[in-house]
Amino acid sequence: MKLYDVALSGHAHRVRLMLSLLNQPYECVPVDLRRGEHKTPEFLRMNPFGQVPVLVEGDTVVHDSNAILLYLAQRFDTERRWWPEAPAAQAAVQAWFSVAAGLVAYGPAAARLVTLFGATLNAGEAIQRAHHLLQVMEGVLSQRAFLAAATPTLADVAVYSYVAAAPEGNVDLSAYPQVRAWLARMEALPGFVAFPRSPVGLAAA
Repeated sequence: MKLYDVALSGHAHRVRLMLSLLNQPYECVPVDLRRGEHKTPEFLRMNPFGQVPVLVEGDTVVHDSNAILLYLAQRFDTERRWWPEAPAAQAAVQAWFSVAAGLVAYGPAAARLVTLFGATLNAGEAIQRAHHLLQVMEGVLSQRAFLAAATPTLADVAVYSYVAAAPEGNVDLSAYPQVRAWLARMEALPGFVAFPRSPVGLAAA
């Protein structure tokens, strides 16, 4: 497998984390956003939206980080640990995919884009959305150890990266002990890989 990747993209980190949790080898192909490599005809054939990450396995090309998580779980998680079989359990995970594409992307991820990368977004609104998300997560995590179930699922992988990096966007996590405990549980999982921190360019998908 090849993963077209930007190290500081939380969307790409989701995929790296999932690959590591599943103990799957892959080749990392860095994409130079400053040089516009994500907008070349070759890249756009893999992802017409021109965003990272993209996963390639043989003739199969998957873009969008949450779609890649689902592909990896269906492909390699023989125990169905990360993507459960029961319809209600799958729906619970899917609901958090929507959160990852919504409140996470427009909350802590957007706030981080402003502070680290100079994005022309409304930082105050992004931080406000981040705290709304964290308040909901705090309530959920006071009832169970992980977001969608008592054990970790794709929901947790989809949400982890940008919540862990929220302080980079001036989103204070100190008022959310359950969220911080959940982050620690994620970081204690066998195969966990950390999300690097450094102020350079980023694109997300």
